Amino acid sequence: MRTTVKSIIEKYNNDKTRLMDILIDVQKEFGFIPDEAVEVIAEGCGLSKVDVNQTLSFYHFFTKKPVGEYAVYLNNSAVAEMKGFASVAKAFEEEAGCAFGEVTEDGKIGLHETACIGMSDQEPAAIINNVVFTNLTPAKVKEIVGQMKAGKDVKEMISAKGDGKNANELINAEVFNNIRKKGEVIFSDYEIGTALKKLGTMNPEEVIDEVKASYVRGRGGAGFPTGLKWEFCRKSEGTRYVLCNADEGEPGTFKERVILTEVPKLLFEGMAVCGYAIGSKVGILYLRYEYKYLEAYLENVLAEMRASNLLGKNIQGIEGFDFDVRIQFGGGAYVCGEESALIESAEGKRGEPRNRPPFPVQKGYMDSPTVVNNVETLCSIVKIMNKGSEWFTMMGSRESAGTKLLSISGDCKYPGVYEIEWGLRVRDMLEMVGAEDVQAVQVGGPSGVMIGPKDFKRTICFEDLPTGGSIMIFNNERKLIEDVVTNFTDFFIEESCGSCVPCRAITVLLRQRLQKIIDGNGVMSDIDELKDWAEKLKVANRCGLGQTAGAPVLTTIENFRDKYEALVQKDIDFDSGFDLEASVQASCAFVDRTPNL
Repeated sequence: MRTTVKSIIEKYNNDKTRLMDILIDVQKEFGFIPDEAVEVIAEGCGLSKVDVNQTLSFYHFFTKKPVGEYAVYLNNSAVAEMKGFASVAKAFEEEAGCAFGEVTEDGKIGLHETACIGMSDQEPAAIINNVVFTNLTPAKVKEIVGQMKAGKDVKEMISAKGDGKNANELINAEVFNNIRKKGEVIFSDYEIGTALKKLGTMNPEEVIDEVKASYVRGRGGAGFPTGLKWEFCRKSEGTRYVLCNADEGEPGTFKERVILTEVPKLLFEGMAVCGYAIGSKVGILYLRYEYKYLEAYLENVLAEMRASNLLGKNIQGIEGFDFDVRIQFGGGAYVCGEESALIESAEGKRGEPRNRPPFPVQKGYMDSPTVVNNVETLCSIVKIMNKGSEWFTMMGSRESAGTKLLSISGDCKYPGVYEIEWGLRVRDMLEMVGAEDVQAVQVGGPSGVMIGPKDFKRTICFEDLPTGGSIMIFNNERKLIEDVVTNFTDFFIEESCGSCVPCRAITVLLRQRLQKIIDGNGVMSDIDELKDWAEKLKVANRCGLGQTAGAPVLTTIENFRDKYEALVQKDIDFDSGFDLEASVQASCAFVDRTPNL
């Protein structure tokens, strides 16, 4: 074992900042990360065992014990539960002969639950040994488990290939891209390399000015002006880096998975344009571990681009324009979608958000100026360079130029990816996707807002309903509080990094109080207390995850308070389970003191 682990460390030049890659390779080799491997990694990278352990313990897909020769990770998101998660999970347990959270006695099959894996348009879905299986049914599960027991290679179990135009034998997954509407920006036709060729006639400052003139804003949800971010970074001293945020961990989001399959060259060209503008030679695609099945395919795309002088040295004959991209996988942590947590992870550490300032454009990756943009944003840049900022601003709304990709799932006839112009009304979106009898729409994933019919006249744009792209639709058969809000709250509890006490503790309090109400023991004051606790999360945490962890509760109390009130007893105070007077008396008796009540 020691020899194998040493060779893995040497592959990454004993670089402690590549700890994520080292851990991924060690786990791939042994099926888990043994204590002995931790010792060897620590010695080889100049780290303590505590350093190594705190990183590997942070991420969902790293483990110090065997997870099964066939490790099944079944998505338990809200949409998955709507589409049959329970029956599929039951089938796995019955066929495998073990419960979720366990491994069969022979060590062959391990069953594990996991958060959204970017397949909400084709649920239920699972990852088995980095191969994705979608549209699962109990019958399909029976077939898969039977093949596992027979020792069949997991890649040979796939019954259908993905439908992406670039999907080929390098993509081992039953994944369908479901592009329902193509717009003028991301999925419009273009010639690879045209934006890079144009750079030969522009200096970096002119490129930044063009991006600023387009008013393109970050498509990850925050909406910060992209041109300003690039300008701030270029003015900062030091080695500069381009990081593409492809963590896409917001439940209900899958648009970037589709981009990476359909038009990956568009993304890598956008990263190169950014590199030219800010004066960077290194680009890093931070890709969520759930998309590990895309690795060989994307590496092949990068190799093709290098061979065509679209990456590498003196790109497109522009002297001194050197830029290349490497892929950095995460380990399964929603918080790494936050840019500073992503940077920490890319440096081989726990994905805990940093205090700001300084901001990444000043001190980011390796303490150097860094631009972090998401996949969709960087793709938009290429089209802006090709067609001009004026063309881009002709689309969208006043504060939201261009188009937006929406990942739409849930109760609708046509789930999938839609490229729309900013400013689309929610009611028009619902008609477009074939949604009927709609009770609620979740805009922006669990961290966003849940709206009801009275708000379907509102528009999807930064001025009104901003979103990173996740849209989930719920019809009137769904129990919003019992099924959806509790699922979202469980997600935030699971994904909290634990750094901030309010995020770590109040999310649990919210879930407990929700359960009290669902169990029929709630009173009216519980609703107000839920709202009060959720409000505190907005101001008491340092990153977006913690600040929005109360959003499922807050927005449903605001827009669906009647559903909470229908679950509580309005005229009865139930025993909270805590008797203050008895507790004080017991405490005083213990210390031999007279209580003063």
